[in-house]
Amino acid sequence: MDVYHTIIRPIVTEKSTHLAGSGTQRHGGGYTFEVHPEASKAQIKDAVEKVYGVKVLSVRTLNRQGKARRFRWVWGRTRATKKAIVRLDANSAIDLF
Repeated sequence: MDVYHTIIRPIVTEKSTHLAGSGTQRHGGGYTFEVHPEASKAQIKDAVEKVYGVKVLSVRTLNRQGKARRFRWVWGRTRATKKAIVRLDANSAIDLF
């Protein structure tokens, strides 16, 4: 999988912005991204390192199921997504957050 197709978009919310700024001396903050559902942790790590030019220490992932939604009388589902929380080295930072 191409590194530019692995990361779909960064997730910028109040919670993820707080997480990005909560780094310590040993570890940098955690940055949250929406990633391709079939991407592995190793692929996510390589993509973040190549796209943003930072050193990644760890990657945590979670799969979110789609929610049941109704449009008039027809029931459907929103798409399932995968999120990755990437922890960086203390000397690395992403200016986006």
